[in-house]
Amino acid sequence: MTSPRCRILVADDDPIVRDFLRALLSETKRFELVGEATDGQDAVHKTLLLKPDILLLDLLLPSLPGLEALRELTTITAPVKTLLLCSAINKRQIVEALQLGARGILLKHAIDDLERAIDAVMEGHYWIRGKNVSNILQELQEIQESSATGSDLKPLGLTRREMDIVSLVVQGCPNKEIAKQLGIAEDTVKRHLTNIFDKVGTSTRLELALFAVDRHLVTRRSEGSPN
Repeated sequence: MTSPRCRILVADDDPIVRDFLRALLSETKRFELVGEATDGQDAVHKTLLLKPDILLLDLLLPSLPGLEALRELTTITAPVKTLLLCSAINKRQIVEALQLGARGILLKHAIDDLERAIDAVMEGHYWIRGKNVSNILQELQEIQESSATGSDLKPLGLTRREMDIVSLVVQGCPNKEIAKQLGIAEDTVKRHLTNIFDKVGTSTRLELALFAVDRHLVTRRSEGSPN
């Protein structure tokens, strides 16, 4: 029995890009192009109507830019995996896209990676910076370290201990490992995380990690940090 084809919706205002994607997707029988959208509002409407598995969403769509379209889809919890298409993107936009539920970012000059990117996303992974990413927190740490360090923002009232915990969360450490590294009880880590969530306005570890990377709140934690 053959597996069902991956249903794909393309949202891009450039007819040349749409033509190219249509041709590229037709080269494999594993993909089915179910529709095309030319602006952000149309992308949201057709996503809800056609219920594709994958949405290829241009970052710079008219009427409703890609990130705003993604925000709207997140609000209405549309069950679609979104790959953001763009000619260029900065670190802040990458983090925001991930916060809004994007599963990957594909640069148009690397469009030959489209099939690999779709496969990665359909397998439950992410596609970031031209590679299949299974550990999103580790990738965020690498993004952070490759960007300019320092920030004019104060750490939102976080204590030194809370900053240590944020740093370890970004590194992907579970509560048990955080407790071991800092020499505190696991229940204490949980209480600290609750306080941190309240201070920065997040509710999950992934949201916290994305927030910390975006705001340059942490750098790689040095060994032997004091309690």
